[in-house]
Amino acid sequence: MEQKPRPAHCLVLPYTMQGHINPMHQFSKSLVSKGVKVTLVTTKFMFKSFQQLSGSMPVEAISDGFDDGGYVSAAQESYFSKFKEVGSESLGKLIEKLNAAGSPVDCIIYDGVMRWVLDVAKSFGLVAAVFFTQACAVDNIYYHVKQGLLEVPVKKRVSVPGLPVLEPLDMPSFVRDPSSFAGSLDIFVNQFSDISEVDWVFCNTFYELEEEVIQWMSKQLRVRAIGPTIPRKYLTNQKTPEDDTDTGLQIFKPNIESCMNWLNEQQDHSVVYVSFGSLAELDAGQMLELACGIKESNKQFLWVVRASEEGKLPKGFVEETSTRGMVVQWCSQMDVLAHKALGCFATHCGWNSTLEALCLGVPMVAIPIWTDQGTNAKFIADVWKAGVKVDVDENGVFKREMVQQCIREVMDGEKGKEIRATSRRWMEMAREAVKEGGSSDMSIGEFVGSFTRHSEP
Repeated sequence: MEQKPRPAHCLVLPYTMQGHINPMHQFSKSLVSKGVKVTLVTTKFMFKSFQQLSGSMPVEAISDGFDDGGYVSAAQESYFSKFKEVGSESLGKLIEKLNAAGSPVDCIIYDGVMRWVLDVAKSFGLVAAVFFTQACAVDNIYYHVKQGLLEVPVKKRVSVPGLPVLEPLDMPSFVRDPSSFAGSLDIFVNQFSDISEVDWVFCNTFYELEEEVIQWMSKQLRVRAIGPTIPRKYLTNQKTPEDDTDTGLQIFKPNIESCMNWLNEQQDHSVVYVSFGSLAELDAGQMLELACGIKESNKQFLWVVRASEEGKLPKGFVEETSTRGMVVQWCSQMDVLAHKALGCFATHCGWNSTLEALCLGVPMVAIPIWTDQGTNAKFIADVWKAGVKVDVDENGVFKREMVQQCIREVMDGEKGKEIRATSRRWMEMAREAVKEGGSSDMSIGEFVGSFTRHSEP
């Protein structure tokens, strides 16, 4: 009897932060839907930290050298150095274990900040794909820095191929002022080290959203837009498999029921959702300005304030606003953004949050803090016309007057009507990209076809 070919097997290795894990986990589901066996690989510490695990997708743990404390237990430079040393050995042993168990690995997809995974993949003769978790526009900026085509620190207006003219505040903070974030610029720039040896370069975006920059990058590298990597149930009307009811591997425990119950009581398009993601931090002064801006907008609001940030809330704020607002430690962001009560999203402009809002047609109030957020905010307001930007100074400081003004402009003003219409168009284009035959679906199919041929009976 002729032996059937085994399914191709792919390892997916996201970096150990929520904002890196979510898009790569969702991309893994897209691969599974096309018949690929996927094993998600994380660190031992992160494995113990997950609030939930996907039942249909195997998860394996490797060591980063900090099994009891993870990345927060060491300085950034020390962590990356140790992870490279210990992780390379640990990943190699995992590949050998899987090969010996009759589930040989054909391909590795790795987070761009974990450059060392490429060396491991090549040592085993595997197809290697790098996954960039930020916007293609931001990747292009880092690429130009790596090639010596963009001098840092950026102190004046610059022109980068495929992008609009950018002011210093529109640049990633690591490019604008690398001295303030020691070592961080190198991490992102080094994503392009030995990039010519990578078989595929994936960007978590969709072609229609960043057409010009993707076209330019594609002339330099084998770039493919494979996003938006959000759960397909939010983008299609098709029934999703039972194992796709979760929205990701969660580090924080969401307060889903109370959020949804509260939103269900609100009028359509009446609520301002405020969240600065899993990592961004505000000092007490900025927390006060944000709180006052929200309060003075006189709008209903749902505000996510992580437990580590709660102590910065102004005294009495929660009690004073309890009749029209709700403050929670964490929520299911996709469910919130998809709710009919949502009127706008006041966001730090992290890339995952930006994509999610675009894909669900939610207008944004952009309040960038650091890293890639200034660039994302520039595109939200001036290129995609999907929101307005709160003015910040070179230190990321904003004022309450701007916060409340921008919220009202989006929720009530004539410009807000235009933004809502534009946001809906981006939502439709995102849906087109992921449906069968769409731009992102075709890119994923092309990739799967390339390494499926490597699998043998």
